Amino acid sequence: MKLEFQKMHGAKNDFVVLHDLGNSLAISPAQAAYLCDRRIGVGADGLIVVRPSEIADFFMDYVNSDGSIAEMCGNGIRCLGKYVYDNGLTRKTSLRIETRAGVKGLDLLADESGRISKVRVDMGKPIFDPNSIPVSAINSKPPILDYPLMAEGETFFCSFVSMGNPHCVIVYDKNDLDQAPSRFGSAIENHGMFPAKTNVEFVKVLNRGRVLMRVWERGSGETLACGTGACAAAVTTILKGLTDHQVSIELLGGTLDITWESIETSVLMTGTSETVYHGHINC
Repeated sequence: MKLEFQKMHGAKNDFVVLHDLGNSLAISPAQAAYLCDRRIGVGADGLIVVRPSEIADFFMDYVNSDGSIAEMCGNGIRCLGKYVYDNGLTRKTSLRIETRAGVKGLDLLADESGRISKVRVDMGKPIFDPNSIPVSAINSKPPILDYPLMAEGETFFCSFVSMGNPHCVIVYDKNDLDQAPSRFGSAIENHGMFPAKTNVEFVKVLNRGRVLMRVWERGSGETLACGTGACAAAVTTILKGLTDHQVSIELLGGTLDITWESIETSVLMTGTSETVYHGHINC
C-alpha cells in the first residue's frame, strides 16, 4: 500500500506521522518496523498514526521502531499536536489526545509568525506503585528511590516511575555519561525486574534548574530525546531534593522544560515540534 506521511521530530526524537480518521488502515508490526528502518524505510524512532477517538479529539496510535506497541511518547504527542493543526484536522489550540496511557491535554504554542513551534503537554500524575509501573522491587514502598540493581557487572541505584510507560532513572555521576546508554541500556531494559521491560535514563544534575540526560528507550535503543523520560528524570531529581520544581532537561536533541509542583499534581512538559518533510512510501 502507498502511504502519505510526514517526517517530524521533537528535540530530534523523530517520527513517521500519518492519519487514518476512518480507522481503516491496519499496519502490521513488520510494516511499522520497515517504515522506521533508517536503511530501507523512512527512518524514525517510532510511528504515529492519528486515529479517531470517542473520548478525546484524537487517538495517538504509537508504535516503537521495532514494531512493538507503546503506551505513550512525550515527544511524539507534541508532534501529533502540530500535525493535526498544520494539516487542518482541527483549528483548536487546546486539545485532548487519547493515548494508551490515558487522555493527555495539549496546548499548541505559536511563535511570532503564528507558526506552531512548541507544545505544552499535561502528562498527568507520575505513577509510583511498583505493580503499576511495573517493577519487581522486593520489600519496597513507593516512591522507590535508589534501589540497587546489578547489570553488566555494575551496581546502579535506580528510581522507578511510570509516566504511562515504565522508567528506570539513574543519577549517574561518572564522566562517561554519553557512553552509558550503549554500555548498559539494553541490559537494564531487559532486566528481570521489569516484566514489561523499561526505558532507562542516565542523568547528571548540573544545578537546581538544569539536568543532563542520556536515554535508552524500550523497543528503540538509544535516542536523542525522550519526553516521558525527561518527565521521569525531573520527578526523580525533585523527589530526591536535587532540583527545583521547574527544571530544564538537556538531551542530545534539545532541551525540554518540565514543571512538577507536588505529588498530587500533573507533570507539565514544554518542548519543540518540527516538520522535516512530507512524503509517500510503498509499504
